[in-house]
Amino acid sequence: MKPTLLILAAGMASRYGSMKQVDGFGPNGETIIDYSIYDAIKAGFGKVTFIIREEFLDSFKAIFEPKLAGKVETDYVFQNFDLKQYGIDKEVERAKPWGTAHAVLAARNNVKEPFCVINADDYYGYDAFEKMYEFLTTEVRDDHYSLVGYEIGNTLSTYGAVSRGICAIDEAGNMVGVDERTEVYGKDDKIFYKDANGETELPVTARASMNFWGFTPAVFAQSEPMFKRFVDVNEGNPKAEFFIPLVADELIKTGTADFKVIPTSSKWFGVTYKEDKPIVQESISALVENGTYPANLWA
Repeated sequence: MKPTLLILAAGMASRYGSMKQVDGFGPNGETIIDYSIYDAIKAGFGKVTFIIREEFLDSFKAIFEPKLAGKVETDYVFQNFDLKQYGIDKEVERAKPWGTAHAVLAARNNVKEPFCVINADDYYGYDAFEKMYEFLTTEVRDDHYSLVGYEIGNTLSTYGAVSRGICAIDEAGNMVGVDERTEVYGKDDKIFYKDANGETELPVTARASMNFWGFTPAVFAQSEPMFKRFVDVNEGNPKAEFFIPLVADELIKTGTADFKVIPTSSKWFGVTYKEDKPIVQESISALVENGTYPANLWA
């Protein structure tokens, strides 16, 4: 059974100002998602499941169905505010859904095979998909998951400091934790982060998590009780979010599962603000010019 690509696309893109998930960045209006799907199909993935808000459905189908028909199976899952489907008998007023791990949980009835999870607005590169496919078809187990670890230098911006989750990795190559660094930047061919203790150099071999994870469907049953507890604790906090790293951290600490850090040489880039758009367009243009992608992706 071929693995599935799960794309997190239900966010409101409040900082971007519009639906960046379907904004055009390629030479023929290709979205960032298009390049991820193209790489995933090339690597061998058999299905794409979009996690979206229900009101986005018609837009997504109009954009993606014509180009993906006959190339890969597609599926749509809605992330919403209905807690009763998880056995939580309460209503909580929120402006945004409950976060990335809640989005993954929304796919529990649709995904029956090993799968990976990515953000809709991030570019991950073919090498990362190829290695994740290899993991999901030969190595993944209900107690052995993965995440892609990017070389820290391949995730930085030339326009200022960024926040990054730096993976702490044991001798077996598994993640033991993620150190959140809120101000990471390059200077004089070196990489640093700044915190209350001042400036600290990071090794160029440091690996950053960019929310590219590999699981079996067992993670749904493993994470649902965590989500129930999270809602109980945070029902009065409308900005609290149930993130995938929270699930990973608990699975590791309880000995339920470990997470292999898959190293990749791919360069990552993403879009958070409107100002990022020309930078992403330049990056994609360079990939087209060097032959990584055809100018018309789905022609």
